[in-house]
Amino acid sequence: MIALTNATLVELQPARLRRATLVLDGGKIHSIGEAIPKGAEVIDCDGRLVMPGFVCAHTHLYSALARGMPPAREAPANFTQILERVWWKLDRALDAEAVELSALTGALDALHAGCTTLVDHHASPAAADGSLDLVGDAVEKIGLRGVLCYEASDRGGRDEARAGVRENDRFLGRLAKSPRPLLRGMVGAHAAFTLSDATAEELADVAARHQTGVHVHVAEDGVDAKKNGLPVVSWLEQRGLLSSRALLAHAIHVSDDDAARIVASGAHVAHNPRSNANNAVGYARPSRFGDRLLLGTDGIGADMRSEAQAAFLWAQAHRDPFDAAQALERNRAFAGFQFGLSFALEPGGAADVVVLDYRSPTPLEPRNLAGHLLFGLPGVPVRHVIVDGRVALRDGRAVNVDEAAIDARAQAAAKKLWAAISAA
Repeated sequence: MIALTNATLVELQPARLRRATLVLDGGKIHSIGEAIPKGAEVIDCDGRLVMPGFVCAHTHLYSALARGMPPAREAPANFTQILERVWWKLDRALDAEAVELSALTGALDALHAGCTTLVDHHASPAAADGSLDLVGDAVEKIGLRGVLCYEASDRGGRDEARAGVRENDRFLGRLAKSPRPLLRGMVGAHAAFTLSDATAEELADVAARHQTGVHVHVAEDGVDAKKNGLPVVSWLEQRGLLSSRALLAHAIHVSDDDAARIVASGAHVAHNPRSNANNAVGYARPSRFGDRLLLGTDGIGADMRSEAQAAFLWAQAHRDPFDAAQALERNRAFAGFQFGLSFALEPGGAADVVVLDYRSPTPLEPRNLAGHLLFGLPGVPVRHVIVDGRVALRDGRAVNVDEAAIDARAQAAAKKLWAAISAA
C-alpha cells in the first residue's frame, strides 16, 4: 500500500483540482481523502501535481535507436522515399538484440515522460518470430503497460507477410493462455498500399478469432489514399479491417465523407501532429473525428504533454478546433477499454499515476487548467511514476532497471544497427 500525501490531484476532463492523500493498494486506487492507512509506504508529494498516467495511442518503439542516425545516402524527396530509404531499411536491419534494446530505451523515455501505457506498432522483418515477446518483456521490465501488435506487410513478399500474420496470432494466443496484467494485444498491419487482399483478410480473421481490433496506418500520405481504385476506407471496410475495435493512425488523406464513415464505424483515429509535420504529409483536420480522436507520437518519443501542445498549435494554425485535455482523456479511455480498467482518479481506478515537479508562478485553477497543460506542463520533470500500484520511477530514477547499463548496451547496438543500414 502506498499513500501519496500532500498531493495536488489533477483531473483534466472535467477540470478538477484538490489537495488530498491518494492511497493505492493492490493495483487500484484505494481511497482519496486525508487518512493514511497504518503500514502504508508514504510518499510526500509536497504539493506537487499528481495525475493519471499519460497514454500514447500510437508509437513505434522499434525506432528508438534511430536518434542521431546518419542520414540516407540520397535525401528522400517524398514520403515513399522516406519509408524506403530510412524506416524500411531500419526495421529490416533489426535483430533480436536491437528489438529488445529499442523497446527498453523507448520505454525508459516514456517512463521519464510520465507515459504509463504505450500502444505500440512493431516491425522487424528479419526477426519477426517472437519479436512481440521481446517488446513485451522490455515494456514490463521498465514497469509500463503495453498494447502490442506486429506490423504485417506484403512489401517484402508473401512469406514475410505470413510471418507477420503468424506473429500477431501467436502473441495473442499466448496472452489468452497466459494473461499478463501489463500487456494486451491487437492485430498489426502496415498500410493498405503495402497489403495484399489476401493478407488483409488473414489479419481480419486473426482479429475476429481473438476478439480484438486492427492497428493500421491509414492515408498518412496520398500514396495510401486509394487501394484497388477504391477510397482506402472503403477497401479497409471490404476487407473486414474497419470496426469499432480498430485503431487507425494518421487518417490525413481521407475525404470528409470517409471521415464520417470512420466515426460511424466506431473506430478510433490516432492523430500524430509532430510526425505529420516532420514528414510533410499534411494536416489531418482532427476535429473531423470527434470523440473517436486519440493522440499518438508515431515513434517521436512518448512525451504526450509535448504532443498535445503541438497538436493544439497546429490546430490553431489551421483554425481547426482541438481540445488537448479531451484527447488525452480519450487516450486513457482507450487504454481502459483494452485493459478492462478505469484510469480515472477515483476509488477502484487503476493505480497508474505520475507526480510532476510543477511549481506554477501563476494561479492554478480548474478554469485555467488547459492553459497550464499547454504552456506550463510540457518539459516539466517527472518525479515519480507508479504503474499498477508499483513504483517504476522514484525521484526521477528508474526503479526496476539499471539505466546506465541499458544505455551502454544501446550505444553499442545502435552503432551496429547504423552500420547495417549504411551497408544495405
